Amino acid sequence: MSQDPYVSSRRRFLQRSLTLIPLAAASGSFLTHEALAAEKKSESITEHYVPAFFNNDEWRVVIAITDRLIPEDEMGSGAVSEGVPIYIDKQMELPYGYGHLWYMQSPFSDAEPELGYQSSSVPRETWRRGIRGLNQWCHKQHKAEFSQLDHVTQESILHKIEDGALNFPEISGKLFFTQVLENTKEGYFADPLHGGNQTLASWKLIGYPGARADYPQVLDHPNQPYPLGPVSISGKRNG
Repeated sequence: MSQDPYVSSRRRFLQRSLTLIPLAAASGSFLTHEALAAEKKSESITEHYVPAFFNNDEWRVVIAITDRLIPEDEMGSGAVSEGVPIYIDKQMELPYGYGHLWYMQSPFSDAEPELGYQSSSVPRETWRRGIRGLNQWCHKQHKAEFSQLDHVTQESILHKIEDGALNFPEISGKLFFTQVLENTKEGYFADPLHGGNQTLASWKLIGYPGARADYPQVLDHPNQPYPLGPVSISGKRNG
């Protein structure tokens, strides 16, 4: 999160997140600020979705957190309107959510990220324990759920969790924040086929063409805008 207590920089966030997409996409140019501001904001599909993993109380927290991590602003759609919470909910019911994609046997210990996942808590447990701890803390300190607090207070709490200044009985704040931020970025940059990035807004913002078969032909012309909008694996397109 940005050190700004109010709104994080979307462009800085996106620039730091480019490692989530193929390196070739970096040659695409950023759209102008004016063009993005003029683009019509997408209508949220999250409000019509019935979560399969999260219960109602948890779902409100997922929506609130992702909305603060990637808010909708003049540069384009945010996490909620792009369906990022939906992406996260779907992932919790896949092998990833159950921790079936990596080694999950003891012993567990703190280690460098390069050595692989070290926690005994699988993603779905991390989310559930973190949300439970977060809401309990908010009730104690603010007499309300996290989702009921104003944006400034929510962001202040998230900063504390990110910095390791706030931990919960069942899980460390840093582990919870790392899980949340990772899944939020994944959902925002993923193919719409997986639930998030429903209007391909993030791909259009960074100049990534998606599943266009002719994209390799333009690699010989770096630093030139790609003339066509991005396309999903499913065929959905933006421009």
